[in-house]
Amino acid sequence: MLGRMAKERPHVVFGFLGCMAQARGAELLKNGLHVDLVVGTQKFHRVADYVEELVAKKRGNAERPTRNAQRPMENRMDDLRFSIVDVAEEAGSQSMIRKQQLAPRQTTAFVSIMQGCNMHCTFCIVPQTRGAERSRSIDEIVNEVRDLVSRGVKEITLLGQIVNLYGRHEFSKIDNKSPFVQLLEAVNEIDGLERLRFTSPHPIGFRDDLIDALSRLPKLAEHVHLPLQSGSNKILKAMHRAYTGEKYRDLVQCIRQAREAISITTDIIVGFPGETEDDYKRTRDLVGEIQFDNAFVFRYSQRRGTPAATMPDQIDERIKEERNQDLLQVVNESSHRKLERLVGRDVEVLCEGQSKTNPERLMGRTRTNKIVVFQGCDELVGELVNVRIEQANGFSLYGTTIRGNIGILPVSSGGHPACSNTAGWKPA
Repeated sequence: MLGRMAKERPHVVFGFLGCMAQARGAELLKNGLHVDLVVGTQKFHRVADYVEELVAKKRGNAERPTRNAQRPMENRMDDLRFSIVDVAEEAGSQSMIRKQQLAPRQTTAFVSIMQGCNMHCTFCIVPQTRGAERSRSIDEIVNEVRDLVSRGVKEITLLGQIVNLYGRHEFSKIDNKSPFVQLLEAVNEIDGLERLRFTSPHPIGFRDDLIDALSRLPKLAEHVHLPLQSGSNKILKAMHRAYTGEKYRDLVQCIRQAREAISITTDIIVGFPGETEDDYKRTRDLVGEIQFDNAFVFRYSQRRGTPAATMPDQIDERIKEERNQDLLQVVNESSHRKLERLVGRDVEVLCEGQSKTNPERLMGRTRTNKIVVFQGCDELVGELVNVRIEQANGFSLYGTTIRGNIGILPVSSGGHPACSNTAGWKPA
């Protein structure tokens, strides 16, 4: 398919970025994939320059041997001399991408605070492809968030492979607060920022200072995505996760005690090598006990270069699929029950734009990261809106705007389609 696309669109640069590019490098050019660009995990900031260079070469604007000048573009694209591979390490790469390009009226943004990982979970290739943990400075991150807020962003999500281990090698604790909590406090003080999230943390980095921050920082949203991976202590040990199912359950209880009505979501892998029916049952039982708001359930797949890929007792794909579907049902039942409890309640929603499934409606997210679809004017995009929940369906909530909203305008004859139809919504 890639080859056909490359021939049909010879002016387009095709490439691989990220972990696969880092792990396989120039090998990707030798498999007939019609690839122009291979960029590793520490060189994302150079992609724009590389693409510009490749486009110039494809258009015939770059210097090259005369014998290539008359070759059709669709033939030149397979010439390895016109390909770029950069998978080298680069000191300070974690600080190279600062200025984000925002879409019109974009209200949310992600800010990378670190690169790399030192945990070496046996199923994960990231430590090999992204290198050791490296963190940006608090001042640098705060300046990026301030810039985004000045351009209309209301909600920031801080990103890291293990985000709550931010800065542990570069910075010191202050007043018994980890560098990550210090960062949360600094971002929480930024004027104009309405909400702050982070993903994904590791249970072993969720210490008392972070739990305390959840209870006292008002801009921290009531949502934590906390990967579980398995409820079996045997499997957790084989994964090198460094906690037990019991410790994870106790941590969830502490988080829920610290912040009322907090939403907790997770990641789970089924079918990890050596997972018996008893191991899977322990996972299923723990998931049923914790009652997650939602979960990403993955079937284990072998990743070349990871310890788990060569472990004995690999699980049959049929069994993986059965466990995956069974656990998804448990998760979905829990998720739907939690959504149903919100029917009839008023929630704060940050309006992000048109609904993907119904462009005549708007959508946004609650502080607990629930999707809400509602009727309203286009002028509400980027505003905090009060919505009364009337229905829970699938993974979304549906409701009506109510009095007390910020920025709700009267019904007019123009603008967003919803503004010409008052049915199902109430102006302030």
